[in-house]
Amino acid sequence: MRLNLLSPGEMSAEQRAIYDESIASKRGSPPPPMMAWLASPEMARHATRLGAFLRYDTSLTPALSELAILVTARHWTAQYEWYAHKKMALDGGLDPRIIEAIRDRRTPSFDNPKAQVIYDVARALHEAKGLPQPLYDEAMRLLGERGLVEVIGLCGYYTMVSMTLNAYQFPLPDGETPELA
Repeated sequence: MRLNLLSPGEMSAEQRAIYDESIASKRGSPPPPMMAWLASPEMARHATRLGAFLRYDTSLTPALSELAILVTARHWTAQYEWYAHKKMALDGGLDPRIIEAIRDRRTPSFDNPKAQVIYDVARALHEAKGLPQPLYDEAMRLLGERGLVEVIGLCGYYTMVSMTLNAYQFPLPDGETPELA
């Protein structure tokens, strides 16, 4: 790993306040990329708060949120992000066959039209850098404006997370092996 993680005792007062806020949040612990973001405490504060909202308080179900996150992790081949969110996706009820297809860069089969449109939106954002009009219209119909904004937010935020984890080469926990080729 390219980052020397600060212990709470090594943090400035501003860094420690953000660290403590993350522990007191719904997360219960600081998200790993926040440890890098602490080099810019104000960025860490805003990014961590945005991340908490996107993980816990959107209009989407956990399975649908995790779907967008996994598509993003796969796009960036973010091993740590995949490791962390695969478990959350399974716990949230996302079909393991969908997760496996995303991992293997195959197009999953969906029974849920909302899941299909979230997958299509996430892929289009990452690969085509935008949304063609028919996909936009379908997303608006199925997700509404708030839902579409939140999917876009999930993809953007988890792109920043994936970039941070990859740039600093965050390792998987001991005993874990990378799943993404």
